[in-house]
Amino acid sequence: MRFRHPDGSTVHLSYCTNVHPAETLEGVLAQLRDHCEPVRKRLGRDRLGIGLWLAKGAARSLINDPAQLRGLKGELERRGLEVVTLNGFPYEGFGAEEVKYRVYKPDWADPERLAHTTDLARLLASLLPDDVTEGSVSTLPLAWRTAFDDAAARTAHAALTTLAERLDALEELTGKSIRIALEPEPGCTVETTADAISPLTDVASARIGICVDTCHLATSFEDPSTALGALADAGVTIPKAQLSAALHAEHPHLPEVRDALAAFAEPRFLHQTRTRTAAGLRGTDDLEEALAGEALPDGAPWRSHFHVPLHAPPAPPLTSTLPVLQDTLALLVGGAEPLTRHLEVETYTWQALPPELRPRSRGRLAEGIAAELTLARDLLVDLGLKELP
Repeated sequence: MRFRHPDGSTVHLSYCTNVHPAETLEGVLAQLRDHCEPVRKRLGRDRLGIGLWLAKGAARSLINDPAQLRGLKGELERRGLEVVTLNGFPYEGFGAEEVKYRVYKPDWADPERLAHTTDLARLLASLLPDDVTEGSVSTLPLAWRTAFDDAAARTAHAALTTLAERLDALEELTGKSIRIALEPEPGCTVETTADAISPLTDVASARIGICVDTCHLATSFEDPSTALGALADAGVTIPKAQLSAALHAEHPHLPEVRDALAAFAEPRFLHQTRTRTAAGLRGTDDLEEALAGEALPDGAPWRSHFHVPLHAPPAPPLTSTLPVLQDTLALLVGGAEPLTRHLEVETYTWQALPPELRPRSRGRLAEGIAAELTLARDLLVDLGLKELP
């Protein structure tokens, strides 16, 4: 979906296909047919943006066979879909029964991460619509925090510098500008926007910026205005933002609140949980850990890294951090010019919701995703952007 910003530029809104597990090119093509096109039709749009997730296997197939890449581009066009951004965070296995810590491998100290991200940039340059010259790829925020020492940090820095050089060469070759966005996430080496400033200014390339994920921002209790202001002061760009909402518990000491939270403690994904204390931010790696014993103080609200549907916050006594999304979006695109032109709804946890909240058919899932995009569209229109055909 495209929107005209008051400054005359185009802002793109998409939804991320990592909600539909697929490791192969055949699986990706099935996603387009079974999920993405039905969402577009439910929205009554001739064109829908998708934030494509290409696992390692699918990406390599496309790199190795130009005919398959042309076929994918043709399939996107036939189904009324367009791609301006890729989600390069998960490498493979995102549809596995247990993902947890595996999603952080390979990290940026591993040559495989550089190779995969280079592949994605090359593919995106080919997949961009003819009238679009700028693409974005979100990626792992360097590494999970453990076992990432100074030597690993130096290796990661060198990899990002090499990537920036490759992106410069890619633009010379194709005329397409591809930018990479590190996505801060609780528990990672780069957990907050503040953590991103030093490594990104060290790389010193406008090609490498930050992906602001509003669920992650909220889980870490970051103030949107302070966070975005610090990025601007440091000259760190925002190639992409992900519109998502975290799980919020106002009174985690109450038994009924803990019971409600326990329904969201599930075995597939990691749900980092945070609270603010007088001594600063405290957290656990997973929601189950927070609920067990006294691992996390419960005298103040908890927030958990669980991407809940934007349009359907959990029932009381829980809620979501949708207000943080709204505040952040206003700062990102509500000003005289947008701070980013790529927005992506990223609720990948539909099938990890408590059983009674999960969509029980493809149609129900399509309806839910369409409802999320409708909410995002309405927020953008309220901020003065004009929806384009």
